[in-house]
Amino acid sequence: MNLLRLLKRMRVRDWFFILIVVGLTIFQVWCTMKMTDYISGLVNAIQYVEIHTFPDRAPAVMAIYMQANQDWNVVKTIAATMGPDGQILINIADASTGNIWLNAGLMFLFAFMGVAAQIVIGVFASAVTASFVTKIRKDFYDKVSSFSLEEINRFSTASLVTRSTNDIEQIQWTVLFGLRMLFSAPVTAIWASIKIQAVSMELTWVTIIAILFILVILVVVMIFVFPKFKISQTLVDRLNGITRESILGVRVVRAYNAESYQEEKFDKANTAFTKLNLFTSRMVALFNPVITIVLDGVTLGIYYVGARLLKEGNIAYATIVSFSTLATMVIMAFMMLLMMFLMIPRAMVSAKRIQEVLRTKPTIVDPESEVAISTQGSIVFDHVDFAYPGAKGNTLSDISFSAKAGDTVAIIGSTGSGKTTLVNLIARLFDATSGTVSIGGVNVKDQRLEAVRSQLGFVPQKGMLFSGTVKSNVLLGVDEEIPGRLEEALSIACADEFVAKMEKGVDAAIASGGTNVSGGQRQRLCIARAVAPHPSILVFDDSFSALDFKTDRKVRKNLAESFPNATKVIVAQRVGTIMEADMILVLEEGKVVGKGTHQELLKNCEVYRDIALSQLSKEELGL
Repeated sequence: MNLLRLLKRMRVRDWFFILIVVGLTIFQVWCTMKMTDYISGLVNAIQYVEIHTFPDRAPAVMAIYMQANQDWNVVKTIAATMGPDGQILINIADASTGNIWLNAGLMFLFAFMGVAAQIVIGVFASAVTASFVTKIRKDFYDKVSSFSLEEINRFSTASLVTRSTNDIEQIQWTVLFGLRMLFSAPVTAIWASIKIQAVSMELTWVTIIAILFILVILVVVMIFVFPKFKISQTLVDRLNGITRESILGVRVVRAYNAESYQEEKFDKANTAFTKLNLFTSRMVALFNPVITIVLDGVTLGIYYVGARLLKEGNIAYATIVSFSTLATMVIMAFMMLLMMFLMIPRAMVSAKRIQEVLRTKPTIVDPESEVAISTQGSIVFDHVDFAYPGAKGNTLSDISFSAKAGDTVAIIGSTGSGKTTLVNLIARLFDATSGTVSIGGVNVKDQRLEAVRSQLGFVPQKGMLFSGTVKSNVLLGVDEEIPGRLEEALSIACADEFVAKMEKGVDAAIASGGTNVSGGQRQRLCIARAVAPHPSILVFDDSFSALDFKTDRKVRKNLAESFPNATKVIVAQRVGTIMEADMILVLEEGKVVGKGTHQELLKNCEVYRDIALSQLSKEELGL
C-alpha cells in the first residue's frame, strides 16, 4: 500500500510522538468513560424513585393515606398513577446537595482532563504531520531535481506541480485527522461497547442496528465515490497545465486574440472537474442527514426500549441516561472512522501518484567510480546517435567531431535539424543512445553530473531568469565573495550599461522568468550568468538571436578576449554570428552534412551556402 510506504519515511522522533498520542488517546477515552459514570451518579443524586408493587389496591391506598399524613388529595393524585399490575410510585426524595456537587465536580474534572488531553494530542499530531510532510516534500523535490529531461517530460511539469502541492496536501490532512481520530475512534467504540453490553443486551441491539445501517450507507457511497477520486487528480493536472500554458503564453494569446479559445479550453476542463467534485460532494453529503437520523433514532430507540425495561423494574432511569450517552459515543466513534474511510481513498490515490515519482529511477545518474578529466576543455563526439524516448527514428545520427580547448565550434542548420539536442548531450541533459560524448578527455557517463556541469557555462535556447535580483541571477552557483566577479560578468555580456540605469542597479528586482526585462536584456543576463563561474566550456544555444549585430559582435569579442582558453559552442541561425568560428557543423535532419570553416563550407557545402545566401549577398560573402 503506497500510503503505508510513505509512512515508513517518518523519523524516529515522529514515531515516539505517535506513541505519546496513542497513550494520551487512551487516557482521554478513560476520562470520557469516567465522566459517563458520574452522569449516572448525578442523575441518582438529583432524583430518587421508589416503586412498590401491591397485589391488592385497597392496602395500597391505605398505605398511601398513612404516608401522606391522612391527606386524601395527595392520595387521589398518587393513586391515579397505580398501574394495572399493582405498581405504584411511593416516594420521590429530595436530592442531596452534597451529592450533586460531588458528582458534578467529578464530571467537570474528568471533562477538563479529557479536553486537556485532546489539546496535547492535537499539538503532537500537528508536529508529526508537519515533520512528515516536510520530509515528503524534500524527498519529492530532491527526486525531481535528479530527473533528466526524459523523466520530466514523462510526467509533465503541470503534473509534477500538482503532485508536489495538491497530492501532498491530501496526505497531510489525512495523516493529521488520522492521528486525531484513527486511534480515538476504535478505542472509544470498543470501550463504550463493552460498557453498554454489560448494562443491557436489549439496548445494545438498538446501537448495533444503527451501526449496521451506517455501514451499509458507507459501502454504497464508496462504490460510487472511490473511482472518482482516481479521476479527480488527473483533472487537477489538466487544469494546472492549461493555467500554466495560458500564463506563460499570455503574449501569444493576446497577440492572436485567442483569449476566448483559451477560456473555452479552461472552462471545459473546469466544468469537468466541477461536475466530478459536485458528484463526490453530494454523495459524501448524504452522511449529514444520515448522522442526524441515526443519532435521533438511537436516542428514540433507547428511550422506547428503556421505558419498557423501566416499567418492568429491570433497569434504573439513571442507567438509561448513561446508556444513551455511551451509545452516542459509539455512533460518533464509528462516524469518525467512516469519515476517515472517506479521506483515505483520496489519500491513497495521492500517495500512489507521489510514489510513482519517488520510485522512478533517473536515467542519468552518477557512475559508481569517477574518472578524472585529462584534457581541460576538450569536446569529442564519436559516432553519436540519439533518439527521444518513444520516437520511431533517431534525432541525431552518426555525429562525430572534436574540439580542443580554446576552439570555437558553431552549429547551424534548419529548424528541427537537431542543434539543441546536440548541445543538450554536451550538458548531459540526455544521454546518447549509442556512441560516446567526451568532455575533458573522459566519457561524460564516467564523470559525476556535478563534475560535468561544473565545467560548463550553459545558456539554453529559452533564457530563464529566476525571481530575485540581478545579482542573485548572475551569481547563481557562484561564490559571492569573489570580488569583481559580478561586474566582470555583466561587462562581458554588455549588460552593465542597462543594469546601471535600473533603479537599484545589481539589486534591482527580477520577476520570475525575467518578464520585467526585454528579450535582449534577458539574454545578456543569461550570458553573464554563464561566464560568471569562469567555466572551461561555454555553450550558447541560439543565445544571440535577440541581440542586434553590434551588440552580438561586441559580446563575442569580449568572450574571445576574456576566455581565450575556453571552448565555445555556439548554436546560431545567423551566419554573421558564426563566420569566425574555428569549425562550423551544418546539420540537416540530424546528420552532419558539412564540417569546416566558413570559407570551406561556402565552397563545398551546398546547404550552408544556401543558408548564407539567404541572409547575405554574394559580395558580403566574397563569392
